[in-house]
Amino acid sequence: MSTTTFLSNYTVGADAYGKIPLICGYGGRTAVVIGGKTAMEKVKNKLIEAVRGTCVEITDFIWFGGNATHKNIGVLLNNEAVKKADMIFAVGGGRAVDTAKAAADKLGKLVFTFPTIASNCAAVTSLCILYNEDGSFGEFYFGRNPAVHAFIDTEIIMAAPLKYLRAGIGDALSKQYEAEFNSRGDETDHENALGLQISRNCSSLLLKYGLQALRDADNGVISGALEQTALTIIINTGLVSLLVKNYYNSSMAHAVYIACTQLPECKLHMHGEIVAYGVLFLLTLDMQIQERNRVYAFNKEAGLPLCLADITIKYEVLDKFIADVAEDRYLEHAPYSISRQKIQKAIDELEQYHQSQS
Repeated sequence: MSTTTFLSNYTVGADAYGKIPLICGYGGRTAVVIGGKTAMEKVKNKLIEAVRGTCVEITDFIWFGGNATHKNIGVLLNNEAVKKADMIFAVGGGRAVDTAKAAADKLGKLVFTFPTIASNCAAVTSLCILYNEDGSFGEFYFGRNPAVHAFIDTEIIMAAPLKYLRAGIGDALSKQYEAEFNSRGDETDHENALGLQISRNCSSLLLKYGLQALRDADNGVISGALEQTALTIIINTGLVSLLVKNYYNSSMAHAVYIACTQLPECKLHMHGEIVAYGVLFLLTLDMQIQERNRVYAFNKEAGLPLCLADITIKYEVLDKFIADVAEDRYLEHAPYSISRQKIQKAIDELEQYHQSQS
């Protein structure tokens, strides 16, 4: 039986949008921009200037609705400008990009992405994370293909609030550890082996360049460290997501995040912040203590969560949190049995280590 693998291409640099006519021109003549309000404000002039006098025409700028939900996707599907456009330009962060990607997939349209923050890999994946109307996690929606091309403007990435880059680092830190954990001992085919190989440098690159990238972005500098970090967050992790089985792509660190979406207190925190704590939990659970301590020191300097209090999990909701982590859909793919008792033990050990470092 044959298999087909689609990977997203990308352009990176402060002049990335200048390549739009060359790259998008074959996809059609008209494009509608879908994204977040702030994100579209930041890119609107650059996009308009990039296509001025070319074969590509932007017909409208449309707000994605505020969250990646079936309701907001449905609104886009019924929008005349969206239906008539040859292409969809998805602009903004993960939820905006995922909403636009899902709408493009349902309409059978090509989608090109323009991430304005380096907080996740949504710009190059076919996976869309959808939420319920109350903000809790809903489902994974898998599009047929990823975005055709991602345009990563490093000037826009650098100018975004620092919290997004910090959260992106926290999220991407998980890829190497989660993929290694759930694939441990498995025989893999070429596609999965390739994805796992790419995953093996995600965390190491972030630990090497991440702190400098945060300092450079804070100082308004587009540096090699910033570009390396942004590409690791957006491209490296995105390629892993496209290539590997989904239960390799997501394990215990993301189980922590999904459990947190059931707790109203956690809504104060970004996805990547919670996942950063999840990495420490996973490494503690897996008894990779030396590596856990290394990541803990990195998180501390980067300003990422170190303990339950940092993601607003209080004692009175701890039992529910542990129960939700223990019910994660991919737990059966872990390399060994994980009980609520083991989860509790890992949390307790991480809290004790945190207290010893305070």
